[in-house]
Amino acid sequence: MTIKTFDAFSRLSIIDINRITNFLYRYSGEFRDTKSAIRKSIMYAAKEIPGLGGYVFVVEKNNEIVGATVVNRTGMNEYIPENILVYIAVKEEYRENGIGSELIKYTKKYCDGDISIHINKDNPVIKLFEKQGFETKNIEMRLVRD
Repeated sequence: MTIKTFDAFSRLSIIDINRITNFLYRYSGEFRDTKSAIRKSIMYAAKEIPGLGGYVFVVEKNNEIVGATVVNRTGMNEYIPENILVYIAVKEEYRENGIGSELIKYTKKYCDGDISIHINKDNPVIKLFEKQGFETKNIEMRLVRD
């Protein structure tokens, strides 16, 4: 299994951005965000919109995406982790093959500094992250303004 890495230096094409957006939207399960939000996180990671950037990690088999992760850099440390793992998804038929674990291991190895992830408290993927050493530290509360 090869994980492709994209960042500000190894640019994503618009076609790739659309492919990854559609993949993450389709395979993020019931807790997914809008396509627009997913696309923005990818554009931020690839520095196609202003910001510190980040990373997009993609696993393909026969030119088809089977797993993907998006990490955005925060520019902070100590009080907020330097990296936020924004999205991770694996195509259903590959979920028992360890691709999710490999993507998390690769993210931990590749990213300097601490990494956080926001997970819905009812999402069963929490167990996968706990196995990879992630711990519950805080509860996020949001005031959403429409």
